[in-house]
Amino acid sequence: MGKGRVEAFTDGVVAIIITIMVLELKVPHGEDLAALAPLWPIFFSYVLSFINVGIYWNNLHNMFHTVQRVDGRVLWANLNLLFWLSLMPVTTAFMGENHFAPVPVAVYGVDLALCAVGFNVLSTSLHRLHEPESKFARALGNDRKGKISLALYIAAIFLTFLNQWIGVAIYVLVAMIWFVPDKRFERLIERNG
Repeated sequence: MGKGRVEAFTDGVVAIIITIMVLELKVPHGEDLAALAPLWPIFFSYVLSFINVGIYWNNLHNMFHTVQRVDGRVLWANLNLLFWLSLMPVTTAFMGENHFAPVPVAVYGVDLALCAVGFNVLSTSLHRLHEPESKFARALGNDRKGKISLALYIAAIFLTFLNQWIGVAIYVLVAMIWFVPDKRFERLIERNG
């Protein structure tokens, strides 16, 4: 089956996730800069989550350019990833509104880790559907960056209970690693047109 509907559905869900996150931002009470200070944890959490959701959307967009077809397994794997991404507004608000308390920071990390697992499951499902020499398989490679990211998320969850800022710093680090779009798929798309 074709991939167009999966891409369109994914784009729609990601747009809704980002919309829900921005609607969680509240207007400050006051008219001076001091009124913004209490909102910094919520705004920082929003920015971090916006970047993370954007990273997934960007990588899915590039990845699906190399995909030739999808099947039922891929549809369910994509829904699995979108489910964990759809929890991002809740875990973002939980972390920001509780000023980065350890449990909310850990819960946010669990969501990030499950998003990473979901992306891996989707990649594996697509890999099974495509030949080893397909554009998709060549671009995906061994996905070392994805595996390192998942390991960092898991470490951050546990380290959060030592100091929640360690967890937050690791989440920011992983986002920085992925902030530049994943070139594996882009290079292949540019070479093959």
